[in-house]
Amino acid sequence: MKIFHLNYPNHMKPEEHLGPLSMALGFFDGVHKGHQKVIGEAMDRARELNAKSAVMTFDPHPSLVLGGRKEEVFYITPLQQKMEILQDMGVDVCFIVRFTSDFAQLEPEEFIRHFVEGLDVVHATAGFDFSFGSKGRGNMELMEQSSAGRYGVSVISKQADGTEKISSTRIRGHLKAGEIEEVRRLSGRPFQISGTVVNGDKRGRTIGFPTANVQPDLGTFVPAGGVYAVRLHVQGEVHDGVCNVGYKPTFNDPSLKQLSIEVHIFDFDKDIYGERVAVDWHKRIRDEQKFSGIDELKAQIEKDKQETIRYFAE
Repeated sequence: MKIFHLNYPNHMKPEEHLGPLSMALGFFDGVHKGHQKVIGEAMDRARELNAKSAVMTFDPHPSLVLGGRKEEVFYITPLQQKMEILQDMGVDVCFIVRFTSDFAQLEPEEFIRHFVEGLDVVHATAGFDFSFGSKGRGNMELMEQSSAGRYGVSVISKQADGTEKISSTRIRGHLKAGEIEEVRRLSGRPFQISGTVVNGDKRGRTIGFPTANVQPDLGTFVPAGGVYAVRLHVQGEVHDGVCNVGYKPTFNDPSLKQLSIEVHIFDFDKDIYGERVAVDWHKRIRDEQKFSGIDELKAQIEKDKQETIRYFAE
């Protein structure tokens, strides 16, 4: 997949001619099943029209530029992970448009002129609620009206399971609640975070359960505190493990709110400090809890480990 970074008003076209494109437009945080429907439609149209499939996304999140969010913005799929998912889907081209104040003030018609027609788009696809241009006044109805037959337009209706829309907001809610299996169902894949293995307090070694202390990438959405069955990707290999997200209440002063992500990797004894890793979250086992002593903690970790082994054996 070819990736191009575009910026209004100075750099609105890639350096090379790409030919006709069938393009999906959206922020696509999470690349969940609803997003996959939009992108899949663009890919289908690309095959029909003998064009390349393309995705246009935006960085950073518009709310960081426009305001309107009181809480810090955390991505379900940070940009690099989003690119990897799109590549795995088979998308030919991705445009990452820098979301700036100037870009946010662009008139909807100018957005179409520069970022649809100007990129030789022969078919544009987006969700029913996609908006663009100044104050979000542009919508897919305007996109279709403006096409005048120069390009086709597909609008994907609300994707729901039952009566509830599949959305990034809904997935964030499940992550906050630790409902990791619901996230996997709505996304079609396990939730994943990337990060770096850093030095911890090494207490796990002393009780027979050494852990990799994962420092997540900035802006990563970390699931609710608790214990999870996970798979960890490191040095080109994948290992089963059990992960604790929380504040280690058995050892730490509860007033010291330093969140940790610690993965006990099964049958693994390599030193991986400094390594880049990815963690796939498969099942929530239990809440984090405080134990009366080391023996009780060790017994519970062993139970968690056995439950995880059974889960992955199913």
